[in-house]
Amino acid sequence: MQRYFLENNIQTDAQIQIIGEDYHHIVRVMRMTVGDMITVVFPNGKVAICEISDILSESVLVDIKSWETVEHELPIHVTIASGLLKGDKLDIVIQKGTELGASQFLPFASDRSIVKLDEKKSGKKLERWRKIAKEAAEQSERNRIPTVEIPSSFQDLINMSKTYTTKIVAYEESARENETSQFSQTLQQLNTGDSLFIIFGPEGGLTPSEVNQLQENDFIICGLGPRILRAETAPMYCLSAISFYYELQR
Repeated sequence: MQRYFLENNIQTDAQIQIIGEDYHHIVRVMRMTVGDMITVVFPNGKVAICEISDILSESVLVDIKSWETVEHELPIHVTIASGLLKGDKLDIVIQKGTELGASQFLPFASDRSIVKLDEKKSGKKLERWRKIAKEAAEQSERNRIPTVEIPSSFQDLINMSKTYTTKIVAYEESARENETSQFSQTLQQLNTGDSLFIIFGPEGGLTPSEVNQLQENDFIICGLGPRILRAETAPMYCLSAISFYYELQR
């Protein structure tokens, strides 16, 4: 059943008015008609099963028929902070990371970032990334759309991390030194509702100076097994491990 997130749409009592891009998708792309069923996700994460009652020139009216009770979110809040990546690699991180349950994405510029974004380019990228996150959240039947923040500096990233329960950084040198326990120990110590901030470097990795700064700000340095993962693969590995640990193993 097709899922839509209520953002700029209008609700009155048990009826919802869907407008904008979602209206276009329902009418022009999916070619739905009166009587078809969809799911609608409210800003608070609640999900309603709805029936299309009328299709107007610029809006679709749907009636709430029942409420879905299944929770589709990870039990902990996971923020993925990724160094700016070349090409469409960050698009992939956001799309697949959304499917795997990430709550937030924070792109950042580091010493070894090849990609440089000015204000204009950052705005266009941000619009694209947020659209990718919304579509991936609909496809994976999430209760919430992850937030995607405007690219920040390395120092701003550290400042933003201060409110988190636990902070880790995936570091390839730790993997080369056969460090295998920190990530697992971190997951064991977290409880439902806690927040986890994970930093991944760009293609060239983080510099020793950046890693030292992170350690000075209470980040735990982790290896991710014996193999060295690409910058766009490492976030998927972590999110998959988190999902297995909190959703399948328990």
